[in-house]
Amino acid sequence: MTQTASGNSKFDLDTPILCIDLDVMQSNIDKMAGFMHERGKQWRPHQKCHKTPAIALRQAAAGAIGVTCAKVSEAEVMAAAGIRDILVANMIVGQPKWDRVAGLCRQADPIIACDHYAQVEPLAATCRRRGVTPRVIIEVNIGLDRVGIAPGRDTLELAEAIDKLEGVELAGIMGYEGHLLRADIENKREQINDAIGILEQCRDGMLQKGLCCDIVSAGGTGSYQFTSDCPAVTELQCGGGIFADPMYQYQMGVTGLDFAMTVLATVVSRPTLERAILDSGRKTLNPDHQMPVVKGHSDAEPVRFSAEHCELELGPESQNLKIGDKVELIVGYADFTTVLHDQFHGFIDDRLEVVWPIQGRGKLQ
Repeated sequence: MTQTASGNSKFDLDTPILCIDLDVMQSNIDKMAGFMHERGKQWRPHQKCHKTPAIALRQAAAGAIGVTCAKVSEAEVMAAAGIRDILVANMIVGQPKWDRVAGLCRQADPIIACDHYAQVEPLAATCRRRGVTPRVIIEVNIGLDRVGIAPGRDTLELAEAIDKLEGVELAGIMGYEGHLLRADIENKREQINDAIGILEQCRDGMLQKGLCCDIVSAGGTGSYQFTSDCPAVTELQCGGGIFADPMYQYQMGVTGLDFAMTVLATVVSRPTLERAILDSGRKTLNPDHQMPVVKGHSDAEPVRFSAEHCELELGPESQNLKIGDKVELIVGYADFTTVLHDQFHGFIDDRLEVVWPIQGRGKLQ
C-alpha cells in the first residue's frame, strides 16, 4: 500500500490509523528502565498495551529482563520473536493450555501464575510427560479481590504442595495492587506499602520454611512509581507507561512520561460552528476508561462516540477546523484501543518510519 511507504508525511495518510511517536515512546522506555535500575528492581513489562514483539524487543534492549503476558497465546507470540523469560500472569486452566505451556518450554523459560493446586497439579503432570519444567509463582490476594489465594496459611500450604510436585519449579509470588491505582495521592504510598507488606509477609513465611521465593512480582503502571520503593519487590510488571496514556497521568498521578500513542482521524462533517465529526469512533478508539485528548487543539473536546464517529465540541480557537482536516486524538487508554487495530504506524517528526503488525491481537487463549 502506498500510504505505508517509509518517509510519507503522517498527514498525507488515509485515516483512521493508530500512530506511535517513536522518539517519545523510546524516551518513555528508557525512563522506565532507568527508574527500575536506580531502585535495584528488575523490569518485566506487561505486553497488553502493545502486543507487539518489535516493541518488546526495544524494552529488552533498554534493560527489561523479559515480558509479562495475560495469555499463553500471547506468550507464544513473544517466544517466537526470541524472548525467553516470559511470565503468564494469569490462571491457566484446561488440558489444551497445559499442553501449550509444555510446548512453550521448548522455546522459552516461562513462569506460570496460579492461586490453586487444581491449576498446578495437572500442569505438572503434563510437563512431566513432556520432560519439561516451567517455573510457577503463586498469586496472592493483596486487596484487589479478583484472583489470588488468601495470604498467610493458605499461601504457605499451596507453596509447600507445589514444592513437592515434579514437573514444575516453585519460583516465588506475585500480587497486584490494582485497587490502589486511583487512590488519593496523599495516601497512595502508605496504602501501597501496606498491600505490598502482605506479599513481604508471605515471602518471609516461605523462606522460613525453606521454600524458594526468588521472585516477588508486582507493580502496574498506575502504581510503579510507589511500588518500586517497596524493599520486598524484586520485579515490576508496569508496561503501559511506554505510551503514558492520559488515564495514567490524569487519574493515577503518573509523572515524568509523555503521551506517545495517537489515532489520526479526519474531519468528515461540520454540522455546526461548535461541532466537528471525525471518522474515528468506537471501532477505532475505546473511550470508556478515559476520553482521548485532541492534540494541538486545546479547546476541542471529544464528547460523544458512536460506532464510526467521534463528535468534538469546539471552542473559539478550534472552530476553524474544516472538512478534510486531519486531527490527532491522544488515546486515553491504550490497552483497549490497540486490540482494535492490525498495525502500528511509527513516526519520527511526523514522517513514517515503520509499520509494525500487532501480532498479539486476537490472542485470547
